[in-house]
Amino acid sequence: MLQALDQDRFASVDRVEAPRATREQLLRVHTPEHVERILATTPDADTIRLDEDTLMSQASAEAGLRAAGALVAAVDAVMSGSATRAFCAVRPPGHHATPDTAMGFCLFNNVAVGAAHALAAHGLKRVAIADFDVHHGNGTQDIFQREPRVLFISSHQQPLYPGTGSPEEQGVGNIVNAPLSSGEGSDEFRALWNEALLPKLHAFKPQLVLVSAGFDAHQRDPLANLQLQTEDYAWITERLVDLARAHASGRLVSTLEGGYDLQALAASVGAHVSALMD
Repeated sequence: MLQALDQDRFASVDRVEAPRATREQLLRVHTPEHVERILATTPDADTIRLDEDTLMSQASAEAGLRAAGALVAAVDAVMSGSATRAFCAVRPPGHHATPDTAMGFCLFNNVAVGAAHALAAHGLKRVAIADFDVHHGNGTQDIFQREPRVLFISSHQQPLYPGTGSPEEQGVGNIVNAPLSSGEGSDEFRALWNEALLPKLHAFKPQLVLVSAGFDAHQRDPLANLQLQTEDYAWITERLVDLARAHASGRLVSTLEGGYDLQALAASVGAHVSALMD
């Protein structure tokens, strides 16, 4: 995926090494027990299994700290004006991690750490999180379902892991879930965002737009059954950039979530970052 960003068209993009998130930053969204459990898990063996899907190696805690720290640094950059938009090319992903549980390949909830930092350190009153990963961001929803300053908007395939994401899950009116059915593709995805989700985002008038950018709804991806094309990721990114320009002085931070076909992931990330640059 990083090789896709080595093309000449991305030569002007500033590249910054992700710092480590601090415990204070992690504790805004995670329990102390969860943070300590992850940071203490440095196995001598090759891997340790946290659950059926989530493994850790000796380097996983460090990677998790830097993935979360990337969101903090990116939020600081766009809030200070040193950047307008940022893409965090990080793994592990984050949107399945709940306050006290690592799951679905996720250790810390990176986008939630970024959103909480925007509220606490920058005093924002309205932060929007748009999640177009094929899997529902159950952890992000769980963290913010009683926080009206954060609007969480998600399109995802249903039924599918992790089994959450029903439209009836609405938090305090700040959660909007819009499922897609197996086999649906570009037309249904674009109509859903145009007619149901983007109007909700515009009505909220976010001061900062955060994006959980999962690319596993692509038709090539092996873990789900939606039929999105690479061009659909450019399309939704352009509209989220327009949203940020309309309400947030252009401020947008995107972070990598899913995407498990390497060819589709590289092409989709390229389309996404190109749209962020434009």
